[in-house]
Parts: sequence; C-alpha cells; structure tokens
Amino acid sequence: MAKPSYRRILLKLSGEALMGKQAYGIDDAILAGLSAEIREVVGLGVQVALVVGGGNIFRGIGTSRGFGIERATADYMGMLATVINSLALQGVLERTGVTTRVLSAIEMRTIAEPYIRRRALRHLEKGRVVIFAAGTGNPYFTTDTAAALRAMEINADAILKATKVDGVFDRDPMLDPKAKKYSRLTYLDVLRKNLKVMDATAISLCMDNDLPIVVFNLTKKGNILKAVLGERIGTVVHGGK
Repeated sequence: MAKPSYRRILLKLSGEALMGKQAYGIDDAILAGLSAEIREVVGLGVQVALVVGGGNIFRGIGTSRGFGIERATADYMGMLATVINSLALQGVLERTGVTTRVLSAIEMRTIAEPYIRRRALRHLEKGRVVIFAAGTGNPYFTTDTAAALRAMEINADAILKATKVDGVFDRDPMLDPKAKKYSRLTYLDVLRKNLKVMDATAISLCMDNDLPIVVFNLTKKGNILKAVLGERIGTVVHGGK
C-alpha cells in the first residue's frame, strides 16, 4: 500500500450524498460503503474528521424562502438535521469497529460532546474519527464554511470535498455533457469564475490559510482512499504555488 499524502484530513460530505438515489433521508447502502472506506483510511494511520451537511433532511435557506420562516430559525433547524446525519454515520462507523466521537457546535450533552477544539485534537491523536455536527453553531453560515473553519482549527492537511460528480466543471455536467472538467484551480479562479466548489466564505478561509481542497466523486468506490493517497482524481483547489 502506498504512503498516505496527508496525515490529517477533514472530509466534507453533503447531506444529499447520503440520500443515494432516494428523494429524501439516508440510504443505508451509502452509509455502509462510506463507513468501509473511512475504516480503510483510518487503518493507514490517517487522522480523519468529518463535517456532514443536512440537505437530505432539511435545507434552511429553501425553507426560509418557501415557508416564510425566519432565516435564523430555519438555519438552526438545518443544523439539527446535520446532527441526525452525524449520529447515523457514527452508529454505522462504530458498528464496524471504528471509534467515533460526535462534537456538536450546539450543546446537546445527551447525544454529543460539546465542541471544544483541544478535545477534538485529543480524539484525533488517539485515532478516533471526529464528526463535527451543527455547523459553526451560528445561522447564516453554511456547512462548507464550518468545514473550512474546523479544518483550520484542527490543523488539517487538506479538505476532501465529496460530491456526486468527478470534480469541478465550468458548467453543471449533469445538465451539459460537454461541460469541461478542471484538474487544478486556484482559489482566485474559483472566486472569479463563481464556480460552485464551496461558498465564497469557505474558499476565502482556505485561501487565507493555504489549505488545499480536493473535490472528487463520492459515488465511485475507493475514491476516498485514492484522494488520501494523493492519486490524480477530481479537482485540486490550491494557492497557485
């Protein structure tokens, strides 16, 4: 087995990725496959943290606009959806023998530990998978921003952004088969071209701290391991050095 390219990673998963082909909720087959891949990566000695979105259950922005619920309230509802996903992922990981801790930005001590940076670092050093739930704990910030923030706080070597497509394209490849895929991009490229990698706040955080982002297809088995090993998959967003 090749040597991992990263010592510590933050894996960002969208809530939609957990749906599989369902219209709503969590696909148990997707969870099982994801758990197996994370277990393989942990087995290489890589320290793994995760941030999971909540869009498969609840989207704050859409609900706020569609139902007239105040944006802050809708965002808090979305944060609770991320906790549900985090607990589901924890359950499957622990069933396969991977020791896991859920740390929530919104305190709910019965089901998750409160987020404390030093505690998160200690868990990682002990080889535990850490799942950061409830975003940043603040409305108006996405889980992309939460992923960038937590990655910086734990001194991650890279963010691995798992999506449903093979990287970053100039257009939506689901709608246009002629869409061009980028193999490498700078942070400024992403911002100038308004590419949908992560939101602008998250990209700016990564740019200010020179944290690379690897965007790849989660639906292809083995891609998490390939990304960790530094194989040329997906798109790498970097500082241009």
